[in-house]
Amino acid sequence: MIKIDLITGFLGAGKTTFIRKYAKYLMDSGKNIGILENDFGAVNVDMMMLQDLMGDQCELEMISGGCDPETHRRRFKTKLISMGMCGYDRILVEPSGIFDVDEFFDILHEEPLDRWYEPGSVITIVDANLEEEMSEEENYILASEAASAGKIVFSKIGKNLKTEKEAQMEEKGSIAKAEESISKVLAHINIALKQIKCERVIEEKDCLCKNWDTLTKADFQDLMSAGYTPENYQKLDFEQDSVFESLYFLNKKISVENMKKAAEELFQNPDCGHIFRIKGFLNTNYKEEVMMENKMEDKMEKVDKPRITKAESWKEFNATRKNISIQPVKEGQEVLSMCDVAERLEKMGMEKGKEEEKIRVYKKLIEKGFSEQEAQEITELPKPLEV
Repeated sequence: MIKIDLITGFLGAGKTTFIRKYAKYLMDSGKNIGILENDFGAVNVDMMMLQDLMGDQCELEMISGGCDPETHRRRFKTKLISMGMCGYDRILVEPSGIFDVDEFFDILHEEPLDRWYEPGSVITIVDANLEEEMSEEENYILASEAASAGKIVFSKIGKNLKTEKEAQMEEKGSIAKAEESISKVLAHINIALKQIKCERVIEEKDCLCKNWDTLTKADFQDLMSAGYTPENYQKLDFEQDSVFESLYFLNKKISVENMKKAAEELFQNPDCGHIFRIKGFLNTNYKEEVMMENKMEDKMEKVDKPRITKAESWKEFNATRKNISIQPVKEGQEVLSMCDVAERLEKMGMEKGKEEEKIRVYKKLIEKGFSEQEAQEITELPKPLEV
């Protein structure tokens, strides 16, 4: 059976960054993997941030967001059926930051998934600088994800120290600060678990607390075998769309400096609501293009524009209230404008190609021995096909 890992974590915790490192370890170990992305909202930016992983050992799939829970459940199941026929050694599922973990376990017990898959590890990513003030719904999501975790992995713990001297000077202070922060976050999680009437108490032994750049082979092997913890807790019934909202701005022309300034202002402005995360791609070539236009208008001497490659002209922008990260796009990663992102995601299954994918899955099910009626019900085709 195929092991399937669930990587959970609240909005902005660092799930995508962790998956990049985890996936690289699995591929370096010779495994063929599939990654299933599901972002909150209609445009899956996180999937674009993983494009550089694609190759002979790794394929990316997605479930489009922006739909009702029942539609999402059907899409999730159909996608897992399709992926179950691809010969993966392991599948990583990155749900949105407001995912109901029970959906994962419920679907794996449904036919035919119960014959193909078994739960691997439930790994919950938690920001070591977690905000102290969180709403009832936010605390519920945090607690429900932690309740089932086989391992809680803390993110954003320090940075690599460049020299031995710096390490000697800063190590003690960094460790003390990290330990204090983690202790507060663990207390926060356990209070949230009590609030949903969950008996589990998270202890340090349940956690991985170290800089991700220093993760070892033993750490990853421990994560692969972490499993999960089945826990009961009281459900909080709320409509996601009434609590969380996702906004998109496509093909906006703004410099990195102005975007950083705008993000800081948005996080601090109460009129903008409680913003958790801002993420996407920025074209750093924009500033130079504007400068050239101004030079031409002023009839200044024409100067050749700096030769910037497609990859060098794009940056990943990822911001939370306590951290703003601007990283160069990985070498070889396909970079697209946000309009192109939307178009590509559409082609990958949001709107176009859904019928073709259903037909492909239908045929595969027939080959696997399912009856025409069973294949039709699973794929939700209007009638059986002639194959």
